[in-house]
Amino acid sequence: MFAYLIRLINRRASADYEKGFVREVKVRTRAPRNPRVERLFAICWVVILVKSFAVIWLFDHYNVPVNALWVIAPTIVFATLCTAVYLLRD
Repeated sequence: MFAYLIRLINRRASADYEKGFVREVKVRTRAPRNPRVERLFAICWVVILVKSFAVIWLFDHYNVPVNALWVIAPTIVFATLCTAVYLLRD
């Protein structure tokens, strides 16, 4: 409150007054994708696919009284979420 009163009395523009305006705008491009990370994602998706087929076969072979999707669905959902976060970053 006193700072505004002093500025009103002095009638001088402070040095910080000009800093409040936008002087320049920079537009950045998206970060380039890392080929090693994309290769890791591809390998993980292949492992998830193999795991899914193995779970289906094991559940059928050993007559497990639970649907195989209870194991496969969370894996697919979280893998999709991780992949989407990586691809839609920035």
